[in-house]
Amino acid sequence: MTDVVVDLTKEVAEEKAKQIPDPTGYRILCMVPVVDEKIGSLIKAQETVRVEEQTTVVLFVVKLGPDAYKDPAKFPTGPWCKQGDFIITRSYTGTRVKIHGREFRVINDDSVEAVVDDPRGISRA
Repeated sequence: MTDVVVDLTKEVAEEKAKQIPDPTGYRILCMVPVVDEKIGSLIKAQETVRVEEQTTVVLFVVKLGPDAYKDPAKFPTGPWCKQGDFIITRSYTGTRVKIHGREFRVINDDSVEAVVDDPRGISRA
């Protein structure tokens, strides 16, 4: 029975992965990291969690568009980030979309302001 559940879960996950859009041109598809719903032992209001998601400055790079970082005049040192990086951008940057309840953003390649190894503890000031 466990094998059937694992196979179904894997099948559902693969189907959901197919629904992730491919960014076009010089755009980058990013995912908003999960916002902590607690502060210590206190549970945050859902409105607070929503606002933190909207205003976050930390994103996770999911996919790069085919033309991202291809302009040698604009990016003489090469790409500013790669798939799998955590990046810092300005609040409200990009086009916001929800896919299966998770927030994603499509941003321009020149909207990346920094790459961070560990985003924990980083928040908008």
